[in-house]
Amino acid sequence: MSQSKRSAVKDPQADPAGPLSSEASPSPRTLQEMAKLAGVSAATVSRALADSDLIALKTRRRIQALAQKAGFSVNPAARMLRTRQSHTIALILPLGHEKGQHLSDPFFMAMLAYLADAVSQRGYDLLLRRIEPTQDDWLRQIIDRSRVDGVLVIGQSDQARVLQRVGEDYRPMVVWGQWHAQQSYVSVGVDNFEGGRLAAERLLLQGRQRLAFLGNTAVPEFEARYEGFLSQLQSVSRAAPVVVPAHLTSQDALAAAEQLFIDHPDIDGVFAASDVVAMSVIRAAATSGRSVPQDLSVIGFDDVPIAAQSNPPLTTIRQDLERGSELMCDLLFRRMKGEDCDSVRLPPQLIVRASG
Repeated sequence: MSQSKRSAVKDPQADPAGPLSSEASPSPRTLQEMAKLAGVSAATVSRALADSDLIALKTRRRIQALAQKAGFSVNPAARMLRTRQSHTIALILPLGHEKGQHLSDPFFMAMLAYLADAVSQRGYDLLLRRIEPTQDDWLRQIIDRSRVDGVLVIGQSDQARVLQRVGEDYRPMVVWGQWHAQQSYVSVGVDNFEGGRLAAERLLLQGRQRLAFLGNTAVPEFEARYEGFLSQLQSVSRAAPVVVPAHLTSQDALAAAEQLFIDHPDIDGVFAASDVVAMSVIRAAATSGRSVPQDLSVIGFDDVPIAAQSNPPLTTIRQDLERGSELMCDLLFRRMKGEDCDSVRLPPQLIVRASG
């Protein structure tokens, strides 16, 4: 019989009908005193106050109400020592490839908001870490030193080997990023290859002849977007695009786009690895005297909230960040319970606006 079933069967004091009288004892200071007051075991009180589903909902609510009335709470540090749980999830942004990228990036802001909501709704705290890796054991150190119950990672960056190594023996970790068949960890992400293919298909439908891709193909997600883009061009015997390994910060992307238009004045269609890069391309087009979309079509990737407010509004490949964040948390908490879970790839969606 499993631990959870033993707890549910062998703890007769967890019966919702058990005595829960606030008159039994004044101001309990320990779990044992609170248990005596509630007429249940100390383990039941601990689980009820942690809102564990091992305890019947009616019993949980009655114990919680009684504890609130008595002014009783469990010391978080003591609970962590006793249960080996910190009720904290680490949210990590590895930036090995983009040391200039900040948390204010629209993609990060959207993901952080969705993940914070999903984690807090489960009664857990979030430990945010932005990492510029300098050694291969950085992830292991976070796990060991922070005493977290699980790890969420936004993007693989250039740290795929680190994630692979940790994932081989650390189960409660879910990564937002590009899936590959041999990975040791669970991931959630859009089908980046298909997203790139949709972008190429759209530019060709618009009659664009000379195309460019702006993005760092050393990053797994961006590499897959480029490969999908290239695959669609090859399927109709079109020339490979000009590739510019642009950084994701707006100023770096702006400089890269300006140089692109100087070196290749005949470019009339651009697929950018992110919406931030795409909006920088539009700015560069304006300074070079090009009109979007009359002279140039531009397609981004992500569909962050500000994409619809750009000038002109940005055509982009949407990845459902809200749904993806919910899936990441669901899979992580299932992994924390010891369940086996498969990675999830979400379908991309072409969002047509005025830029392409």
